[in-house]
Amino acid sequence: MSTEQTVMELWECHQRGEFFPEAWRGKLDVAQAYRVQLGLLDHKLARGERQAGWKVGLTADTMREMFGGKEPVFGYLLESGSVATGHTFRLDELRKPLVENELLLTLAQDLSGPNATVEDAQRAIGTIAPAFEIVEMRGADMRVDMPLALTDNVAQRAFVYGAAIPFSGKLDFGDVRAVVRVNGEVKATALGREAIDNQLQTVAWLANALHRHGRRLQAGERIMTGSFTKPMAISAGDTFETEFSGVGSVKATFV
Repeated sequence: MSTEQTVMELWECHQRGEFFPEAWRGKLDVAQAYRVQLGLLDHKLARGERQAGWKVGLTADTMREMFGGKEPVFGYLLESGSVATGHTFRLDELRKPLVENELLLTLAQDLSGPNATVEDAQRAIGTIAPAFEIVEMRGADMRVDMPLALTDNVAQRAFVYGAAIPFSGKLDFGDVRAVVRVNGEVKATALGREAIDNQLQTVAWLANALHRHGRRLQAGERIMTGSFTKPMAISAGDTFETEFSGVGSVKATFV
């Protein structure tokens, strides 16, 4: 079956609310899955969606080991999922949501593979902001079939962003500490270098990975660079607020 046919079949499954359709389990490898993911993105753009940027997952050795991967994974961000800090989500409109605590980078210039470096990434970044990614467990555990999870955009649903600050290149991402409060109580703390890959390495990896699929990072695009913490469960009435040292804070409520 061609990529185009697979895209249309999975598109129809997704419209029915089947994000890990049984008939497709074990049928795709990672390269095929990315072609399908990007085909689904193109289909959404043709129907009026606007792309906001990209997300990167499995940006820690422990997470890669858990999922049996050797490198990070990528997905895309849509403008329809972009919300400012202070947003209130309705839990009944989300499918088994979780919160991830991340930094959001915005590019000031294009960045292309196949040989993008950390120095290239450093020059390309314009601003940095505190953020949440809202992911949804829409089907089977992603460890069961990672390629199928890639076609489902690695569980991406929305992202919440705080105020952005200029990125001068002097910020040491490894020194950034995230303090996560839920309903005012500290629930997690994490230091960048102890929790995830260096964000500059992540951006360079993304540029090179996209090149393999005929894509490039463009000025103005935003990039979620991986969670400082494990995905965190949400209960009705919860307010999450995370402060990233030297960057700022972001807040969201779930009712």
